[in-house]
Amino acid sequence: MSEFPEGIHPEDIYPEDIYTEDIYTEDIYTEDIYTEPKYVDVDTLKNLGPLTGMAGIWEGFRGLDVKPKAEGPKKQVFVEHIELQPIDPQTNGPQLFYGLRYYTHVVKPDQVKTYHDQIGYWLWEPATGTVIQTLTIPRAQTAMAVGKANAEAKSFDLVATRGSETYGICSTPFLEYAFKTVEYRIKVNINPDGTWSYDEDTVLMIKGKTEPFHHTDRNTLTRIAAPTPNPLARR
Repeated sequence: MSEFPEGIHPEDIYPEDIYTEDIYTEDIYTEDIYTEPKYVDVDTLKNLGPLTGMAGIWEGFRGLDVKPKAEGPKKQVFVEHIELQPIDPQTNGPQLFYGLRYYTHVVKPDQVKTYHDQIGYWLWEPATGTVIQTLTIPRAQTAMAVGKANAEAKSFDLVATRGSETYGICSTPFLEYAFKTVEYRIKVNINPDGTWSYDEDTVLMIKGKTEPFHHTDRNTLTRIAAPTPNPLARR
């Protein structure tokens, strides 16, 4: 499936002298940081690339969390509800993103109390094949992870690293002291049956321990409702 409408090519969309094969690589930027793309398709659901299979409202009942405790690793099953809704296209000058705003709510089976809560965005940059996940949790921690994929990809990996000025992790002083997050990784699989799955690995350096702890989470999500088109696509 083409990322651009019939008859439209990348060089038509991105301003002259901005589009190159190496656009937005780490070391190559151009002088014109203000000119926005000439053409932007406002229908986000048609332009999500590898994120297409994640749009909608989902539930998963077989989540597994392996977390650190004083006595050692503890396994916990969980139930997850996640909404991923398309947002209007976003630009940073010539840079163009399509994306999904998400909200995740997790409980233990047969309980009401929140076990985990998370908000953020999944973003797709067609020009560079870049996938980004931003995440914020109410334990006062935030991160931004990045990976590469093509538009038709059914599997992709993202990573955030402590200390990075771009795709990094930011925590409170207590978490830095007691449960320092040094790396976050997530692998997403879009499954043939219409579900999607993720495996997360949050690497912690825990006070008093010499070896890193791998705090892992995984689940498979089944769609229970279709996404709502982004505001501009509803006009």
